[in-house]
This record gives sequence, C-alpha cells and structure tokens, in this order.
Amino acid sequence: MYSRLATLALFLCSLSTTTLGQRDNNIPSTFPHDYPGKPSGPFSPVWQDYFLVKDPLPNVTFPINRNFAGNIPVNRAGHPNDTLFFWAFEHARGSLTASAKEDTTTPWGIWLNGGPGSSSMLGLLLENGPLHVTSTGSMALNENSWEKLVDYIWVDSPVGTGYSTADRLGYVADEDQTAEDFIGFLSNVVKIFPSLAKRPLLLTGESYAGTYIPYITKALFSMSNPPVKLAKIAIGDGTLVNVDESEEMPALQVIETYPQLIGYDTDVHKYFKEQTHLCGFDINLTYPQRDGHFAPLLNTEEDGGGGSARARSDPISRKARSKALKSSARRSEMPALPKKISRHMRREMKEREVRRDAWKKEKRDLTGRANGTIDPFYGCSLMDEVYDYAMNFSFPWDGSPQTEIPSVNAHGPLDFYNLIDARNPPQPLDPTPFLNDNRTRTALHAPTSKNWSLTFSYPFNSTHTRSPGANAFGDPSPAPMIFLSELATNASKHGVKVVIYSGNDDSVVAHYATEVAIQNTTFGGIQGFTKKPQTPFTDDSGNFAGIVHQERDWTFVLVDHAGHEVPEFNPAAALVLFRDFILSDSTLGLVELGGSVVGGEGAASRLVGDILPGQASILFGNGTATSLFKAPSATIASWDKYLSSVIRESSIELARATVTAAP
Repeated sequence: MYSRLATLALFLCSLSTTTLGQRDNNIPSTFPHDYPGKPSGPFSPVWQDYFLVKDPLPNVTFPINRNFAGNIPVNRAGHPNDTLFFWAFEHARGSLTASAKEDTTTPWGIWLNGGPGSSSMLGLLLENGPLHVTSTGSMALNENSWEKLVDYIWVDSPVGTGYSTADRLGYVADEDQTAEDFIGFLSNVVKIFPSLAKRPLLLTGESYAGTYIPYITKALFSMSNPPVKLAKIAIGDGTLVNVDESEEMPALQVIETYPQLIGYDTDVHKYFKEQTHLCGFDINLTYPQRDGHFAPLLNTEEDGGGGSARARSDPISRKARSKALKSSARRSEMPALPKKISRHMRREMKEREVRRDAWKKEKRDLTGRANGTIDPFYGCSLMDEVYDYAMNFSFPWDGSPQTEIPSVNAHGPLDFYNLIDARNPPQPLDPTPFLNDNRTRTALHAPTSKNWSLTFSYPFNSTHTRSPGANAFGDPSPAPMIFLSELATNASKHGVKVVIYSGNDDSVVAHYATEVAIQNTTFGGIQGFTKKPQTPFTDDSGNFAGIVHQERDWTFVLVDHAGHEVPEFNPAAALVLFRDFILSDSTLGLVELGGSVVGGEGAASRLVGDILPGQASILFGNGTATSLFKAPSATIASWDKYLSSVIRESSIELARATVTAAP
C-alpha cells in the first residue's frame, strides 16, 4: 500500500532500463473464464444468479450471508479481457438484489486495497470481511466484519490485480485510466444490482487506495450522470502525498511515537531532530493553520542531490529492506508470553552500547559533509536511517537479520507496517492456498488463466520501464495532494463527506504525514482544521481506541494500537470507526459553531505535542515462542521528561515566531 523500503522500488531501481524492458516479456495476458449458466444477453438482474456463490467454500463450515463473485468488464475499447474481480456480500437476504424501486436509501460500501497491484481479497480475508484465514489455514467467521452493517463489495483494482484480468497491452497507463476503468466497472455492476445506482455509496480503502479513491472521486464529479450516488469517501493510512511527505518527513514523529527504535537515546533523537530541520521537514502544524499552504517537498527521484537542503541522494537505489506500500498479510494471533532478559541478552546489549557510542560519535562529527551538515550517505532519507539504526543498535530489532516473505509481503523483526511486532521470522496469515484452491476458484467464478497472488509488480502502461517523473512503482500520476483542495470544494458541492484515518503504529504512512496533508488542504473555505484533534473515542468495551476530530464535513481518526491495516490490527476499534464515522454521522469530535467540541478534548492529556505515544511493550521472539520487551521504568520516565521539555521548548519558539510575524 510504496517504498517501505520498497521491495518493488528496490527491484525497479536496481535494474537498468534495458533489463526492465526485457522483463516486459513476462507481463501476463489473462482473461475471465466462462462458467456454466452464463447469460448471453447484456448485463441485467438476470446475471445475479450466475454470479451467486452456490458451491461450498473449502473449510467454511459455518453459515455466511449470500454472496456474489466474478469478473466484470471495465468497458475499455479494444480490451474486452480487461475486467475487475469482485466479491460481494449481502447485509441481509435480498438486500443486494433489491430492485431500484425497492431501496434507494440504504448505504452500501466498496473496499479497495492498495499496492499498486495488491488484491482487495487481502482486506476481505484478513481485515474487514466476513471470512478470515487463521494461522492454521482454516477459515473463521469475523465478528467485526463491516458487511454486518451494510452490503459490501471487495474489488481487485486496477485491471490485472489479484483475480482481475488484463490482456498483455491492457494494463492502466495512469490513475486517470484506473478511475475510468473503475467507473466502467461500476456502470456494469449497477445493471446487475439496480438498487446500487441510487443508494448512497461509501467508497473506502487503504494505503495506495489513497491514490485510487481521490482519482475515482474526481472522475465521478466530472460526470453529468455518474453511475453511482457517491456519499462518502474514507481513506486509511493513504498515499495522499508523495513519497517524501508520507515516508521520510515524519521520521522524527515516528521516533517520538516509538522511542524504542532508538533505544530511548536522547542524543540520537537530537541528531534526527537536527536532520529533520536541515531537510526542511520540520513543518509546524497550527490550528488554524497559518502562513498559507506548505510547498511540496522534493521527490527523491526527481532531484538527485544538488545544493538544496531538501534534495536527496537517490536513496531508493540503496534501500536494502522491503516496505512496498501494499497491504501486508496479517500477523499471527499467538499471545505474547513475558520473559526475563537472559544473561546472554544482557551481554549482547552491552556490546550494542559500544557500537552505538561509536555511531553517535561519527554522526555528531559534522566535518566534511556535503550539503552543509546533511548526512552524506542517507541524505534526507531519514526513515531509512531510523530503520537502519533500529536493526543495528536497538533491541529487539537488532537480534537477528531481517527476514522477508515476498509472497505475503511480510517482514521481521522490523515490521514497518506494525512497529510493535518484532517477531522473526514474521508470522503472516496466508490466503493463497484458500483462493487458489480449485473449489474456491470455481465457486467464485474466478479466472482459470491465472493464479491469485497477494501482490505483483504492476506494469503501468503495460511496461516495467518507468516513464520520466513516475514514482517508485512506475505510476506517472501525481499524488492526489496536488488537487486535494479542488476535490474538497467539489465534494462540498456534491454533498460528499471525507473521512481520513490512520493507525498509530504505522511507519509507512505515519499519521503525522496525513495530518500535514489535511492542514495543507482547503475545505469548507478554510485551510485545515481550526482546532487540534484531541477528542477521545472508545470501542464498544469502553477501551480507549484513539482520537477523532470533525470539521466542515471532514473527519480525521487516529486509531490507537493499530498498524498500517487498521481493521487487521485493531478490528474492534475499526468497527466503531466504520459504524460511527463512515456509515453514520456521529458528532463526537465535531467543532460546533461556538468553538466547543462535542465530547470534549480529553485526549489532550494523552498527547505529547502532536504525538500519541505508542505501546510500551514490543512483541518479539522466534516463531510461536514470543515475549514482550519493555524498557526499565526509569528509562521510560527519563525519556518522557526529556520529550516533554523538547515539545515545550518548541511550542515556546513557535509562539515567539508567531508574535514576531504578526503585523
């Protein structure tokens, strides 16, 4: 869901253009399969029975709601085999197959995963769908499924992703074509399920869907007669901004959320704070936001390192670990078993301290550096440097070499998507055997011309050769931030509300980057939020679940104890997020006309500046032998005191600067 030290970015950047061109020979040409009973006429409700899943699914031994699945064309001229695969579940019997006259008011939802090139079956089977794959490969009913509340459809997009199909030259060229294809798909869906044309649509997704959804929304707004009635968009940990803004810029905030990454070392924090300033990443968020819109940060691949403090020195080609912006597979559900630190571990920690002292001495010696005092090796790829530091000097991440399982996009001990999980090897859940079982394939009317895979290197414009200006994944389209204010204006005109949410344990698209994007967007005639998000919300058991804030039809939710895939890592909180803030319009966190906030601002006591401190304990271990590591209480207390003083000093400096700048 992009450069998580992208497996994909690394692979693309490590190959020459010639080699990439040769790889084009391996781009698949796939097509849907015609199963018995396929109607011969145009799409209509007659097709409902064809797409109905009638055959039993392997290992599904419990009742599930009626569901429909298969491939539907995107209507792209000259590419009849370009289709999107869908799997739809009814909320109640007959709710999805109702006629246009029977229901025009009940909301329905669509879910998109990211990549680009990652299947949304990941979301269905590991996150917010009714079926979940377990650690043993069996299937279980998900008690927190979003389909319990409304009809929901999980869609593999763009063409060629997951069980979607594309001919050899039919892959999308850019995000405008992704949107055009998706609207073509929707125009056929509503012919099969007519009520969906008039019912309010909740368009939801995560990660690189943070690029898909704004482009789809923009395309829908441009139509005089769109095929669906869009009511709300919701994006989780999404790629609204470019690589630097989503990944490198918030490195300091990631450290402050999880200081375990630097072993609670205040000198190391000072180093990264200095680098953040030198790189121009120290953006001040104010409420209301002052000083106009932020200038976009330079893309690492567009400026290789001249004299600008914001220039980079081609960090992607150096990246030796994988963090492709795609949804990763769910981690094992094995509970943690606290253990004491062994004598051997203490000896290793002592040796690590010696190495760390040498590192700090080198880093604090600023002589002989290019670009002033910016680190000559990492440049402004600060998150990369944080990862390297953790894997070399910080327990438990330095305990073993990094392991990657590309087929399920799993990483350990440093899990970029979910920082609290440092197990190695990682313990992913894998839906591949279930989805490639021929019984499943037949039941879902899935293609026989390909096997399902969680993700693949998406060939934009049907080639692996990146065009000039394309991002690390070959996508030539600019990040949505470039038109987000315009989109917000049109959303207001069309009555479409916006929900943006983040998992606090995610370092791939850290929540601070998302909040910067919000504060850099004009909606309802005002730039950003006028008050700082700090209203607490709870799950249905009364546990603190995070922070919510709402103004002028925009909602931001920060979910505690959740990584990049929020419904995976904190399903109970995610269900509340969906029910109360996406499906419904809870006023919790809403700024009222007089300036008061519904639900108060009680989360302020939990915040340290713009940071919601992460979990104190880190899960680590080998396989199912897991433990929890927590630093001594004195270490944590010392860090908390230090960080509070740093935040207080920064607030004073900002206040002084504001007074000085005032007319």
